[in-house]
Amino acid sequence: MQQSAEAYARAEKVIPGGVTANIKYFDPHPIFMKKAAGSHLYDADGNHYVDYLLSYGALIHGHGHPSIKKAVIRQMEEDGTTIYGTPHEGEVEMAEQLCSLYPGMERVRYTNSGLEATLLALRVAKAYTGRPKIAKFEGHYHGGYDQVLWSIHPDEQEAGDAEEPNPVPESSGLPEYYQDHTIILPFNDLESTERILRRHAGEISALMMEPVQGGYIPADQSFMDGVRRVTKELGILLIMDEVKTGFRLSLGGAQKTYGIIPDLTALGKVLGGGFPVGAVGGAEHVMEVLNPKRSYDVMSGSSSDQPRALFHSGTYNGHPTVLAAGMATIDLLQQRGVMEDLMTKTHKLRKHLEDLYKVMGVPMKTVGTGSIFNVMMTDGDIRNYRDLQHVDMTFRKRVDERLLQLGVYTKPLNRYSMSTVHTEADIQFTVDAHEKAVKNVKG
Repeated sequence: MQQSAEAYARAEKVIPGGVTANIKYFDPHPIFMKKAAGSHLYDADGNHYVDYLLSYGALIHGHGHPSIKKAVIRQMEEDGTTIYGTPHEGEVEMAEQLCSLYPGMERVRYTNSGLEATLLALRVAKAYTGRPKIAKFEGHYHGGYDQVLWSIHPDEQEAGDAEEPNPVPESSGLPEYYQDHTIILPFNDLESTERILRRHAGEISALMMEPVQGGYIPADQSFMDGVRRVTKELGILLIMDEVKTGFRLSLGGAQKTYGIIPDLTALGKVLGGGFPVGAVGGAEHVMEVLNPKRSYDVMSGSSSDQPRALFHSGTYNGHPTVLAAGMATIDLLQQRGVMEDLMTKTHKLRKHLEDLYKVMGVPMKTVGTGSIFNVMMTDGDIRNYRDLQHVDMTFRKRVDERLLQLGVYTKPLNRYSMSTVHTEADIQFTVDAHEKAVKNVKG
C-alpha cells in the first residue's frame, strides 16, 4: 500500500499523528481512501473493499445513495442556500418525524454531532435536577469530552472490583473534578448498579447509558427494566445514548425494541445520512428548561427578572442540507420491507461466519443485535466490558489485518455495521475472505 504510506507520511508533517481523529489510526498506518460507492471503498492504491465500517455505522444506506444525493441537491437548488441561520420548516418536519418514531421524544433540539448531543443531554439533566454528578457504565463511550472520558477501556487492575468499578481516566488532561463527579457502574449487573445508585441518589442528575454497549453488547431486558424502575424512583434522569443504535435496531431505536421510555435520548450517525448531525429529544417537562421564552441567557443580556436559561446554541444546528439528507435516509428505511431485509442480511452473514469458524475449529461467536455485530474469538458469554478481557483479541486482530489485504474493510477489532445496499455477493465474498484469513493466521 505504497500510496497510503506516502499519504500518511505527508499527513504526519501537518496533522498530529497524521489523523484528524485518534480513532482513525491503526498500525502501521491507516489506509487512505479515494472513492466509495454503495457498499464498496477504493483506496489510494486502487484496492477495492467491501465496507463494514460504514463511517462507524453512520451510512446505513451505504456510500452515495442516489435518493440521498437527490435530496441534498434538491434542498440547495430549491432553497437557494445551504443554510439560513434562521428557523426553517425542515427543522419542524424532522422533529415531528423523530417524535413519532422515538417513544422518549416529545421535544427535540439539534446539534452537530452525537458527542454534542450527549453533552447537551447532560447539561439538560443537571439543569432540571439541580444535581452535580452523573453516572455512566464501564465500557460505554459517549464522546470525547471531560465528564465521560472515564472507564471506557480501562486496565482491569486499575478498574478494581467488577461490582464497584473505579473511574479510570481515558485521556491525559482530564480535571480531577470529573473523577469525583462521574460515578461508574457495572453494565448488566442490576444488583450492583442499584446499590451504587441508591448510595449516591441525592447527587446524581442522570444515568447515561448505551442500551447496547459499543453498539453490539445488548443489555438484558430485565436489566433495562430494573434500571428504568430505579432511576424513576430516585429522580435520576435516564439518558439513552442511541447514537450507535438509533435506526439500527428498529426505526425507533433500542428504546422501541426494549419498550423503555427514557427521559432523554441522544441521536447521531444514521440521522445525518452521511453528514454531521446530532439531536437530543426528551419529555416535554424536561426539555422545557431549554425554552428561551422562560428565561434569559448570555446572548440576551443579564438584567432580567426571569431565571437564567440553560444555554444551547450553534450556528449549524438544524442545518437544512443535513436534515434533508436525514429525512431521505429515514424515508428509505420506512419503505416496505427495507428494515426486514437489512436484518435478514445481517443474520445471514452472522450465521455463515459462525458456521465457518465452527467447521474450522476456531472458537468464535458473533455478538450483537439489529444490524450491528462484532466477531468475538471465544465460546464464552459476552455481557459487559469485563467479559471482553477473556476474548482472544490478538488472533482477531491478525485475522482483521489479513482481511484488509483480502478486501474486507473494518478497522481492526471494530464492529461490523450492515447497510441496505450490501448484496448477497458481498456476504459470500466476506465469508470466503474470512476462510482464507483464518487459514493464513492458523498457518
